[in-house]
Amino acid sequence: MSSLEEQALRKAAYRLLPLLTLAYIVNYLDRTNISFAALTMNKELGLTATQYGRGAGIFFLGYCLFEVPSNLVLYRVGARLWITRIMISWGLVSVAMAFIGDIWSFYVLRFLLGVAEAGFFPGVAYYLATWFPAQYRARILASFLVAIPFSTVIGAPLSGLLLELDGTLGLSGWRWIFIVEGLPAVILGFFVRAVLTDRPAQARWLTPDERSALGTLLGAEARERVKTDMGAIKDLRVLLCALIQFGFTLGSYGILFWLPQIIKASALSNLMVSLLTVIPYACATAAMLWWALLVDKSGRKIGNLAIACALGALGLVVSVPFQGLPVALTGLTIALIGITSARAVFWSIPTRFMTGLGAASGLAFINTIGVTGGYFGPELMGSLKDLTGGFSVGLLVMAAILLAASGLCLSLRLLVRVE
Repeated sequence: MSSLEEQALRKAAYRLLPLLTLAYIVNYLDRTNISFAALTMNKELGLTATQYGRGAGIFFLGYCLFEVPSNLVLYRVGARLWITRIMISWGLVSVAMAFIGDIWSFYVLRFLLGVAEAGFFPGVAYYLATWFPAQYRARILASFLVAIPFSTVIGAPLSGLLLELDGTLGLSGWRWIFIVEGLPAVILGFFVRAVLTDRPAQARWLTPDERSALGTLLGAEARERVKTDMGAIKDLRVLLCALIQFGFTLGSYGILFWLPQIIKASALSNLMVSLLTVIPYACATAAMLWWALLVDKSGRKIGNLAIACALGALGLVVSVPFQGLPVALTGLTIALIGITSARAVFWSIPTRFMTGLGAASGLAFINTIGVTGGYFGPELMGSLKDLTGGFSVGLLVMAAILLAASGLCLSLRLLVRVE
């Protein structure tokens, strides 16, 4: 790679990644802050574990229904305009969550939040693939996806402090969580419109030589891939990717939406629960970046994806037999390291065999099927908790699903010519 190409890619990374990563931090915070609100919200609204798990997961039904249409609109109108629309609308719905009063308003607004957010992640994944070549993609996606664990590193203590505002201006602390954490999405939406550039050829912040060099580099890579259309969703490789994502997404949200309550079972204060929740996600953040760099250097993406899913399963198994919080938290930390790293490695794989409209539709299809794991994970944990009185059975079931996802990775490896 020439120095001019490297210079153009460096400029693109500095301009695009910080804002998109910040946007994804807010995105993930707004879809998952329900886990901290639940520490007091469930009692105030009279929600059972099953009802809470269903409400947490119903977000993904709205998300899945509108995922593919949203990404196809993004392909046609451009990422800058469509991502702006997504961010403003989800921010407004997130703030509206502060005013739920019963189980049905809870369900409806969680569903609408999923509709509003639909298309954000696969849209950004597609957008980044149009700016950065394959050999950089795992670390670029990891820099973006670090927002997932880091959102909890920031959001956990923030949510714990907001719970302490209970009674301020007549509002419960959990209602302040939704108001304070929802507004930044609206504000950032306008910054996205001002900063993003849809394609390298339109980037006035690159010199003409840099635009030309980057366009040539990305164009050569595109010609090496198969130009696909909507038929991408019929590709067996795409289906396997969707099932693999389902596995690690189920584990991710199954832990995320319930971790504060798992820790709360040790009779700790809400603020202490929020601080302890930071530990596994801080470790997962560091491990995710290290693993993505290692994968880019080795090039063995699918093999590492299989290892990451298996590590997630191992961590869940370790967390189950022990009653002590330190050992259980260690097991959940190992699980989150594997699951979070799997996510970063995974999204660099589909764009190795798809491009054009096929990439937009294929990525959206993969994410549509995959994120249904976000519905089944929380509901599974809630139903099994009501049935058994504890979290152990739910954690073991999620471990088995992650192990199956690891096996599917090996099948995918036989179908993809490049690791």
